[in-house]
Amino acid sequence: MKVLGKKIVEDFSKKHSRAKGPLNAWVEDAEAAIWATLADIKKRYAHVSFLSNNKAIFNIGGNKFRLEVLVRYANGIILVERVNTHAEYDKKNKQRKQ
Repeated sequence: MKVLGKKIVEDFSKKHSRAKGPLNAWVEDAEAAIWATLADIKKRYAHVSFLSNNKAIFNIGGNKFRLEVLVRYANGIILVERVNTHAEYDKKNKQRKQ
């Protein structure tokens, strides 16, 4: 897969140094992967959550961080939309539901 938006990952890693290793490992893994379906992702990442419109939320770094991506299966592209700490994600998710 081709991962777009790696600058978002890099910028987050600069602010949260503990995220750098796990995020870089996820990027390397995703770039080596071939994901054609949700099931392909789920096989590798059991705790991934799927939203509508081909969005996926990955738990990174022992559930400390959330990586939100858009997956274009037919094109082999993953677009990183945002990375948050677990607490930031929960706060934003709560606001979205209101």
